[in-house]
Amino acid sequence: MADVLLKGIKKSYGSVDVIKGVDIEIKDGEFVVFVGPSGCGKSTLLRMIAGLEDITGGRLEIGGTVVNEIPASQRGIAMVFQSYAIFPHMTVRENVAFGLTISGASKAEKDQKVAEAARILQMEHLLDRRPSQLSGGQRQRVAIGRAIVRQPEVFLFDEPLSNLDAALRLDMRIEIGKLHKSLNATMVYVTHDQVEAMTLADKIVVLKDGYVQQVGSPMELYHRPENLFVAGFIGAPSMNFLDVDLVSKEGDTARIRSDLVSEFAAPAWRADVPASGRATLGIRPQDLHPVESGGVLHGNVTLSERLGTETVIDIALKDGTRILASLAEDRIFTPGEEIALDFDHAHAHLFAPATAEEQAAAQSAA
Repeated sequence: MADVLLKGIKKSYGSVDVIKGVDIEIKDGEFVVFVGPSGCGKSTLLRMIAGLEDITGGRLEIGGTVVNEIPASQRGIAMVFQSYAIFPHMTVRENVAFGLTISGASKAEKDQKVAEAARILQMEHLLDRRPSQLSGGQRQRVAIGRAIVRQPEVFLFDEPLSNLDAALRLDMRIEIGKLHKSLNATMVYVTHDQVEAMTLADKIVVLKDGYVQQVGSPMELYHRPENLFVAGFIGAPSMNFLDVDLVSKEGDTARIRSDLVSEFAAPAWRADVPASGRATLGIRPQDLHPVESGGVLHGNVTLSERLGTETVIDIALKDGTRILASLAEDRIFTPGEEIALDFDHAHAHLFAPATAEEQAAAQSAA
């Protein structure tokens, strides 16, 4: 396996800049997920690593070798696409062995590598079937098997689970996670689904408009998002955002309040949080809970979704601002019911004051 280094990577189509100077280091054996909304550049970035897109600027290294001008076939990578891209007239065995057949491998080598891939993916019983006899999840295993037999230095996955239903996506997430551990392989995975990113990744790269917003482990991004976009994108339901006034600030703590928020002290560790004036308060729905009296937020229930393991309630504050609370209990709330909410104030997030456009983008990110 090998490490991958992207240094100042850019991609332009004529006058349109799609990737605008990306620096990412992927270590040998690491599982890295590129995540972000549609159009953020994540698939384009993956295709540049694969050699399917030319690099406009910057340097791409795989295993210490600069590969900007090296053809895709010589980069030591294998790619699994969103569409299965398997041949309908071939058996599973023939599909998995196809790359080896093209490269002139012997029958003994093909049989050995196909058998090993089938064992890893638990599809020995499928080898003589054709794609029309397979489920969606089984077809995706065939595509992954075809990548495994090539014994690449780097595996690339471009939204491989998007065509599967929810139950199959869960099964295949488990299989891909097990595959990474068994092969100890370098894997780069693209998705717009933050659940896939959070459950699979050693490291997540959040992209927006061709720029890297933040790089870190799943829980680093969840607990310490560097900006509003990352805060809104990571976590479901999305983080609540409210405009507040800074009453005072001392060190990494600030006292805040607004017409909607009772005064309390909140962490203010981000360097861009001002000493006074306006700021944006972020509260995760999972941190909020109802209280009989007091509380920092007050409003009326507009909708209650009882999901069995949790209840998600939509609350209208007195100025009409909508927030969500996710409660780890099956509880009945009546529309119009008055509710007071509080949370562990150490879990508050303070950001520099946001424009309406920034808040809207953060709220819709997830």
